[in-house]
Amino acid sequence: MRWCSCQSCCPRSPYFKALLLIDLDNFKTLNETLGHTAGDRLLQQMAVRLTAGAAPDAMVARFGGDEFAILLERIPDEREQACAHAKHEAERISHLLDQPVQLDGESLQLGASIGITVFSDDARDAGELLRRADMAMYRAKAAGRGTVRFFDPSLQAAATARLALESDLRAGLRDHAFFLHYQPQVERDGRIAGVEALVRWRHPRRGMVSPAEFIPLAEEIGLALPLGHWVLDCACRQLAAWSRQAETRHLELAVNVSARQLHHPAFVAQVLGCLASSGADPRKLKLEITEGTLLDDVEDAIEKINALKAHGLTFAIDDFGTGYSSLAYLSRLPLDMLKIDRSFVLDLTTNPNDAVIARTIIALGANLGLKVLAEGVETAAQRDFLFENGCQAYQGYLCARPLAPHALARLLGAT
Repeated sequence: MRWCSCQSCCPRSPYFKALLLIDLDNFKTLNETLGHTAGDRLLQQMAVRLTAGAAPDAMVARFGGDEFAILLERIPDEREQACAHAKHEAERISHLLDQPVQLDGESLQLGASIGITVFSDDARDAGELLRRADMAMYRAKAAGRGTVRFFDPSLQAAATARLALESDLRAGLRDHAFFLHYQPQVERDGRIAGVEALVRWRHPRRGMVSPAEFIPLAEEIGLALPLGHWVLDCACRQLAAWSRQAETRHLELAVNVSARQLHHPAFVAQVLGCLASSGADPRKLKLEITEGTLLDDVEDAIEKINALKAHGLTFAIDDFGTGYSSLAYLSRLPLDMLKIDRSFVLDLTTNPNDAVIARTIIALGANLGLKVLAEGVETAAQRDFLFENGCQAYQGYLCARPLAPHALARLLGAT
């Protein structure tokens, strides 16, 4: 994930921390007006409020005068996420300090300007970090009291853009800005036997947003469950509609399921509810789950897969070979299909290692009685290699990009 080119401010590292330097905006005026004794009591109240309101694992300190600092240690390990998290926490603290304070029967309001520096876990120069946070804090005061600023302006802009995208993602789900496209899955005889449902988002200003950008974001901010449920419900309704048309009634429909969905206590009931309300045939619905999702709780996954298979659903492991595969769990799971990840397909005709991996997955699937489908097939040479080595189906640009329902119907009518 790309973030910024400012290596001095936000170096490339797997671990990040953030230092927030806080200056109370109106303290000097109030201190001079009310007197130093009242000012000290005011600082004590602000210290109590900060200590109680900061994140549980944060370290809070007073630096003298009306300046406080908060060290955030357990923040996300992606640069973009770390900066967004730090900005969100700073804005929360700013709102907390902006609330009125009661002192000797009077209601007083201070507010705060907050500077942020995000740094790698191995940073050693505390003085330099404080200097950066101090510079960011003065940038915040110059921008207007009650504001938050990063040491580096590019971080400020990028973190603001990310938080705006979070808000837009929530609004998009509420305002029905998402829709599904369907990528054909092709059998050895050239017949399109199924499709995979892929969610798309049309942003009101940015246009189409890449799923690689918004799906991980949905996971991070707790929208994986509602978005996943919407995708499943929409896919089931499309499956039911296809069953009433001669050219599409044979199609199987594959839907990706996230770890949060699979391990949610109501997952089985939600899937069955979508099928019942849409009237879709459960035997035409395939749920695709990644290896990492299964390994989160194998016993829970087995129980839920079995419960849904009893109703006719089928299951596939998506992106097989990219996770921490274990033959022990693979032999126990009641699966129907393995999907070879596109990363092994791209160079399989030129890279001997990828060719070996593809052959191994195909042989593994055959020995376990599982169908094998390859993703990301773009050339006839790739397709021919896969079919010659026993792969039963493929999907990819060689056949078609993900299509809207009407375009898929046209393709099926032409084949």
